[in-house]
Amino acid sequence: MDTRLAELRAGVRDTLPLLLGIVPFALVAGVAGVEAGLTPLQTVGMSMVVFAGASQLAAIDLLGRDAALGVVVLTAVVINLRMMMYSASIAPHFRALSARVRAGCAYLLTDQAYALAVARYTREDEVTRPPYYYLGVGATLWLVWQAGTVVGVAFGAGVPDAWRLDFAVPLVFLALLVPVLSDRPSVAAGLVAAAVAVVAVGLPFNAGLIAGALAGVASGIAAERLGLASGGSA
Repeated sequence: MDTRLAELRAGVRDTLPLLLGIVPFALVAGVAGVEAGLTPLQTVGMSMVVFAGASQLAAIDLLGRDAALGVVVLTAVVINLRMMMYSASIAPHFRALSARVRAGCAYLLTDQAYALAVARYTREDEVTRPPYYYLGVGATLWLVWQAGTVVGVAFGAGVPDAWRLDFAVPLVFLALLVPVLSDRPSVAAGLVAAAVAVVAVGLPFNAGLIAGALAGVASGIAAERLGLASGGSA
């Protein structure tokens, strides 16, 4: 079998178990877009352009609350700051690729694609790698995410007004948050961020969300510098 095809298929195969979590997440993104007042075309278009999971849901939620565009963009940027670290980490493996291919790889970068690709590349000796495994993972996630969003849009458009789905977005964020609360600094960051966001809920333009995020980051860094991480898991 051609090596490139084998790598691509391996990426697709390794992604399949993750789809159990991706499918409902994508469905919620589609439903949330319609519930926030976006048209089906706007919701699907945003999903195709942004393709960013948590920040996409946060942006939809803020748009539905008529937040200022600057707040929406800043929130998405803050949530996606981790992608800069992912990019810096995986870049050495793709340094031999053209700028155009690297740009395509950057568009497909997600938490799951990064984790699977780095885990595979780290096990192997070669520093630079062809992107086929990564593309197999990223393309599979992209296709399933877009399909799930379309189904969510179709479902959301048919939901009667009496059915309240406001709980869906915070429920997804809770599902993303809980697994990463693995040590004391992360727990401190989560608690402080939640407390500040609740206290600052009355700030204009939903700025309480930004205040909570910044306070959480600062408290997590402070807790780590105080040595709380050495105390083991929470």
